[in-house]
Order: sequence, then C-alpha cells, then structure tokens
Amino acid sequence: MYLKRTNPTLYYLQRVGFYALVVVITLYLLIPFLWAVLTSFRKAGDLFLQPLAFATAPSTLGNYIDVFANPNFRLGLLYSLITAVGAVAIALLFGSFAAYALGRFKFRGKSAVLYIVLAVSVFPQIAVLGGLYTLINSLGLYNTPSGLILAYLIFTIPFTVWVLTSFVRDLPGELEEAALVDGASPLQTLFLVLFPVMMPALVTTGLLAFINAWNEYLFALTFTSTRRTVPVVIANYSGATQFDQPWGQIMAASIVVTIPLIILVLVFQRNIVSGLTAGAVKG
Repeated sequence: MYLKRTNPTLYYLQRVGFYALVVVITLYLLIPFLWAVLTSFRKAGDLFLQPLAFATAPSTLGNYIDVFANPNFRLGLLYSLITAVGAVAIALLFGSFAAYALGRFKFRGKSAVLYIVLAVSVFPQIAVLGGLYTLINSLGLYNTPSGLILAYLIFTIPFTVWVLTSFVRDLPGELEEAALVDGASPLQTLFLVLFPVMMPALVTTGLLAFINAWNEYLFALTFTSTRRTVPVVIANYSGATQFDQPWGQIMAASIVVTIPLIILVLVFQRNIVSGLTAGAVKG
C-alpha cells in the first residue's frame, strides 16, 4: 500500500508483471496436458495437420474405445492398482511405527537413522536395480505384483518415515500423557489417539507415495515380463506396423491413467494442504 501511494506507476507495473508471470507459468504447465487431451480425441490422420486445422478437426471417441478394448491395458490398470495400493498400505503401516519411534523416543543413533532414511529416499533407482533383481528373482517373485510391491517399498517407506517423523515430533505430548494415565499401551496410544490426529499427514504422505508408485516405470519394466503395470503397457503401444505409432491411443491411455490422480488430489486437497504445512511451524 505504501508503494501504491508513493509510486503508483511502479506499483501497477509490478502487479502487471506478477500476473503476466502467473499466466505464462500456467500456460506452460497446462498447454502440454491440453494438447494431449486434444490429441486423444483426434483421428490418426489428423495428427499431421497444421495446428489450427488440428485444433478444429472433428472429435472422436475411437481412441478411448480402442484403449479400453485392449486387454493388456485393462490388466495394466489392475496391476497398477494392486501394486500401488499394496505398497502404500505397507509403507504407511511400517512408516507410522518408525515415525512414532523416531519422533517420540530418545535413543542413541536416532539422527543417524534419519539421515540414512533420507539418503535411501534420494538414492537413484538404477543403482539398486541389479541387487534388487537378484533378490526378487531368488525369492520367486519375478513377474508378480508381490515382487513389485517389495521393490516399491524401497522408495515409499523412506519417504513415509521422513515425512511422518517431522509431523509426529510436533504433536503435543499431552495426548500421550493422557492416554498413558488412562492405561493405554504404546500401540493403543498410536492407533487410537495419534492416528486420528495424524490423518492429514497420513493422507498427504499416502497420496504422494501412491502417485510415485502409480507412475513408476523402471522397476515395473525390469521386474515383470507379462504382468506389467500401465506405464509399461503405454510405453509398449505399437501400431499396425513398426513405422506406425498410435499417438491418439497413447494420449488417450495417458489421460485415462491421469484422471484417477486428479480426482484423488481434488477430493483430498484440504488434507493435502494441512498435511504439507503440518510441522512446518512450531507452536
């Protein structure tokens, strides 16, 4: 307000520049997605038209019909759902136990454990690919959803532990004290007292871990041969010949895979905001 009174020209230039930057960033983020949506509603021959003619070409649902008629895509959706939900459920369960211990109890080496968890969470997947393949193959889990769930725990559990620990650390101690006075055990305190309070953080962590597992490609490509998740199925789409790339079907499949994630974010957006900001400011 002070700048508006003293130098209104500079104030309005700053405001115009700010909104122009917001518009540019928004267009930069949305145009590729909108172009993918547009491509999914176009016939194969329309892809070679000029941009204006392509945008005004007649729409068709043929690509979506072909995608859902593909049994590999339907199975890919099923395997993606099984592996993502399974990995997130196990990660939240064990991650909550670890976060409760790291956030509430004092023991020697706690800081080292946290730094190891952080290091594992940022470790490149390709670095552990060989050893993990040997482990999964020796356990007889190759080409099974269980093998992928085991592989996904490598990045879902460290992420869950790191995020939940910062949240558990800032919970008021009076909650546990009151539960202990009432005779609750540590597990009862965790499940009946702390879990309801941790719900925003659990939803946020679980959703972000689900998105990572749902979109994961490298492990799914390496540890499966036929029971593949939907990112690998989409990457392996091919046309009638080796020179034909069905971009319309690929875009349609990508949109179908993205829609559940958008719905989840919209449904839990309030929990996501509160979960991301929880623990950021100490009371």
